[in-house]
Amino acid sequence: MSPMNETAGPASFGRVDPDGTVFVRTGDGERSVGQIPDVDPTEALAFYVRRYEALDVEVRLLETRVKSGALSPDDARASVKGVRENVLRANAVGDLEALVSRLDALAPVLSEQSEARKAERARQNEETKAVKERMVAEAETLALGDDWRGGVNRFRSLLDEWKALPRVDRAADDALWHRFSTARTTYTRRRKSQFAEQAARRDEAKRAKEKIIAEARGLASSSDWGPTAGAFRDLMARWKAAGPAPRDVDDALWTEFRAIQDEFFNARQSVLSEQDSEFRGNQEAKEALLSAAEATILPVGDLAEAKAAFRSFLEKFTAIGKVPREQIRSLDARVKALETAVRKAEEDEWRRTDPEARARAEETVAMLSAEIDKLSEKIAKAEARGDRSAAAKARDSSATYQTWLDQAKATLADFNR
Repeated sequence: MSPMNETAGPASFGRVDPDGTVFVRTGDGERSVGQIPDVDPTEALAFYVRRYEALDVEVRLLETRVKSGALSPDDARASVKGVRENVLRANAVGDLEALVSRLDALAPVLSEQSEARKAERARQNEETKAVKERMVAEAETLALGDDWRGGVNRFRSLLDEWKALPRVDRAADDALWHRFSTARTTYTRRRKSQFAEQAARRDEAKRAKEKIIAEARGLASSSDWGPTAGAFRDLMARWKAAGPAPRDVDDALWTEFRAIQDEFFNARQSVLSEQDSEFRGNQEAKEALLSAAEATILPVGDLAEAKAAFRSFLEKFTAIGKVPREQIRSLDARVKALETAVRKAEEDEWRRTDPEARARAEETVAMLSAEIDKLSEKIAKAEARGDRSAAAKARDSSATYQTWLDQAKATLADFNR
């Protein structure tokens, strides 16, 4: 670009003939840009200089937009081409060749931008391809899963995300879409099949539960409490095993079945409550007998007396008869505690009198005593020769064996009680 100062301004590239014709000078020579007769030559020249200045502004703006990346390289090239043609044939006075040179200087910039955009598109293409591959992998996993509710929503989200992504190269994009679409179709078919099977199972459950209700009606008025209660438990197990019926009838079927059960169990409860009131006296008698036995037997002293007392107690306890149902467990627990105490005392006595265990205890005492005697001799010999270290080591060992001997003697003493 030529300098734009007072000595080499745009006007220096033009001249005006006496008839008002204005010329611009270029490297190829002069050419006429127009004629303004009957005006001062300076004014005529200034008119065409202003046209040049307008072109200069247009070139400057284009340079700014190109270098800032505001235009795509293709759009920028088209703009540069158009402005360049305008400059070449412009009826203006100024350094037109400098403007052309400035426009030509944008070509390397546009080449760099094109390469940068190409690299960016390649990077975005790889990123998009990676995203789509992850989406395809997720879709294929969903297609083989059993999440029939969440899977539908996730496929819908994946499809929306897919549509929002740009296409990658056609072959890769088509292949990925084929996999995604196939996974979606596979999932949809499996889901429909699952729901069809589920509907069939629910219909079968409805028929099974209606049969159970019919059987329950035949049991509701029975007074054979034990077997009938067991039959109702079997019906309940069958009910649970039948699975859910269609939603619009399952609750109604359960309400009906539950009402039939309540009818039977309420009647049973009423009768058993009357029986429980008759059994209160048996409860009081058993509790008194238990208290007396606990006071006599516990803690177990003489084993033979305790065993005889427990046998006598148990005969009397059993002969009293039934107690209210809610008291059975607590009374049985107390009887069990008495039995356990007697049995433990019997086991302890057997262990105490076991000849084999006694012999092992005696052997242990004898062995440990012999080891201590040997260590005593070692101590005496070490002291005699002045070996304090050996004597101290032998004393430590002797103290350890003495501790074991004391424990073994205590065990043996248990057999002598």
